[in-house]
Amino acid sequence: MVYCYGLKRCLGTGRSTASVVSLPTRRSLHRDGRHRLSNFWAPTQQKASTKTAREDGHDLLVRAGFLRQAQSGIFHLLPLGLRVQDKIERLIDKHMLSLGASKVSLSTFSSEELWRRSGRLDKGRGSELFSLEDRKGTKLLLSPTHEEEITNIVANAVHSHKQLPLRLYQVSRKYRDEARPRQGLLRGREFLMKDLYTFDSTDDNARCTYEEVRRAYCAFLDDLRLPYVVANADSGNMGGSLSHEYHFVSEKGEDTVITCNQCDFSVNEELFVGRPEKVASAAQASIETQLAFFVSKDRKTLLNVIYPAGSDVNIYAVKAVFPDVDASVEDAASVWKRTEGARDIVIVFDPRITNPRKTATMMEKRGDWRTLGPVNVEARLLEPLVGGEMILLTQAREGDNCPRCESGSLKLHSAVEIGHTFHLGTRYSEPLALTVTDQNNQQRHVSMGCHGIGVSRLVGAAASLLADEKGLNWPLAIAPFSAIIVTASAGTEDADKVHDLLEHVGVDAVVDDREQKVGWKLNDADLVGYPFIVVLGKAWADRQAIELQCRRLGFKEAIDLGDLAAKVQELSQRL
Repeated sequence: MVYCYGLKRCLGTGRSTASVVSLPTRRSLHRDGRHRLSNFWAPTQQKASTKTAREDGHDLLVRAGFLRQAQSGIFHLLPLGLRVQDKIERLIDKHMLSLGASKVSLSTFSSEELWRRSGRLDKGRGSELFSLEDRKGTKLLLSPTHEEEITNIVANAVHSHKQLPLRLYQVSRKYRDEARPRQGLLRGREFLMKDLYTFDSTDDNARCTYEEVRRAYCAFLDDLRLPYVVANADSGNMGGSLSHEYHFVSEKGEDTVITCNQCDFSVNEELFVGRPEKVASAAQASIETQLAFFVSKDRKTLLNVIYPAGSDVNIYAVKAVFPDVDASVEDAASVWKRTEGARDIVIVFDPRITNPRKTATMMEKRGDWRTLGPVNVEARLLEPLVGGEMILLTQAREGDNCPRCESGSLKLHSAVEIGHTFHLGTRYSEPLALTVTDQNNQQRHVSMGCHGIGVSRLVGAAASLLADEKGLNWPLAIAPFSAIIVTASAGTEDADKVHDLLEHVGVDAVVDDREQKVGWKLNDADLVGYPFIVVLGKAWADRQAIELQCRRLGFKEAIDLGDLAAKVQELSQRL
């Protein structure tokens, strides 16, 4: 029992006397600068809560003590998770420094007025924006992104082309009111994100900056040594005309990336447009068909898409041919029928159907338009043309011909997006009045770019990508610790010697000096997913040999202490 002495006011006397207060015995803490699990809070749970299915990466992150859920889509990071996050941030800092970018920290709050000026407020209101109002009635947002704020800051500070280029980035919390948060960190309502904002005096300079950022992003992903793909992408609500997504290939992914096995064609399915294949007209004439209805935004035009049976409609191709379509309407024909006033019918045939009139007659006989009932509207035909070229109206399938090289075949990947780069041009500088004087002393709008990496999303994606039946399996670059030293003895002198040896060659190691048995410690190390496990067991007692394990590489071997550092460095080249 440990006692501490305090002062106690004596009742009725006004005097203070010493009193003895008993406290539980305090566990010892090592303060020699070495990493020890006895000093480190890692609340792991070695037994899964259910045995019905294989755990995914998020389940393992919770059970291995990396995070805890606070609410739906909101998570607390624990010490192990914070170490992973910190390593990702340091890696990001390294590559942002290579671009000459300066780090900032912008407020979580954003001005609703700025979002109104940029034109994004109405698009976001009622969907994914968290909005609030202070006691003075000022309307604010919890920022999902910071284009408006950073543009406003630069507009008040930069006035000449000589002050450009400028590259500013931050790693900060963002907020999005997801309708259905799911898959843990992959789609949450609060998330950590790195966003880089670039400012150039001309569009040409901004595009050069964009390519520099793309190379830096690829270098960052190369450092992780995880398989990734870069895909052409849709700019969406961000604006601009040029963007790329950066994905980990994963069965847990919500995106589909389409690549070619022969050329560098790579695109998000949202941008995929197929080209007609060269097949005999006789084969085309025998194609079975099916029909899909879509309605226009004003509900007055019914679009009939006729395409080969056995395929799925590519809504992005449909939008390219008929931009006014509202793809969110499920029962398009019924909505169109209820619309009053003049109405229109448009029919578009997939180009593989070479005899539209004959096909339409056949479809009418078999009742494809029966649900429309009697209509006194004459249909008009629309050719599936984009930029003067015919396009297919169906989604890509595994093995289809590549639309770029035509000799390759397509492969479809489920993928998790962990980064996105956008060339914005003057999308934000115009409405927010960000201008500089050019060489001719004329005012010119600054050309911008924004480039994000989902830091917390990356944690969840990497965890899912390499997890196996034993637990997590971190990439060396972002593992909470690169190596764990497990010892059977109660003392730590031998383990400290190994710890110092590894630290000397740049391997951040931690000593498992907890009181549990060796078998428990090894299971715990597998669950957490340390790249290297160093065991001081029987071989150490017998002949001062260390058992080195690397589950990801299937390596398990007893080696001399003098060879440990070199062997770890050798294996590290493959992790």
